[in-house]
Amino acid sequence: MTSTRKEHWENVYNTKTPKQVSWTQQKPDTSLTLIQSCKRGKAAPIIDIGGGDSQLVDHLLDLGYTDVTILDISGIALERAKERLGEKAKLVTWIESDITEFKPNRSYSIWHDRATFHFLTEKKEINRYKEIVSGFVTNNLLIGTFSVNGPLKCSGLEISQYDSNSLNSQFKPTFELQDSFTEDHTTPFDTTQNFLFSSFSRKP
Repeated sequence: MTSTRKEHWENVYNTKTPKQVSWTQQKPDTSLTLIQSCKRGKAAPIIDIGGGDSQLVDHLLDLGYTDVTILDISGIALERAKERLGEKAKLVTWIESDITEFKPNRSYSIWHDRATFHFLTEKKEINRYKEIVSGFVTNNLLIGTFSVNGPLKCSGLEISQYDSNSLNSQFKPTFELQDSFTEDHTTPFDTTQNFLFSSFSRKP
């Protein structure tokens, strides 16, 4: 399953430009607002799950964040981001891994995931994700998924839709839901996808 998933995403990034994939954002305002609202300081360790060649990392560096890690299953996507950043790429930690096989060697204050979690459709994969989060996120968990009004598939793959209650049930009692809202994302080809964004804080 994992090798097939990796092959799928390497093929996507090898054959499509950012303007040809639905998730591209010139400026990920919602993600940036959520991260800044955590108020953890610019040196707080942040990890972006499924960051690929997203421009979130560019904006985090511009804002002065100094401990940023990007994880993605696609090495091609990560190389794209490094090439775009140039010398700034040296300021970032890059991890090529399927999220279900990720074995962190440190903790993260802020865990950000826009559109990776909803690709996990099997219970054992979801449980593995939750296990990693419970073990290595010390403060804030920020998750963006397709809502119940969003697509049923993305990039040809089945996804799991969520509403506020169903997403909250995945991460309690370790994390407490602080905020949850839906938002329409306009793709580069002018279609609309409805996302659910939820912000959690770790319980003491």
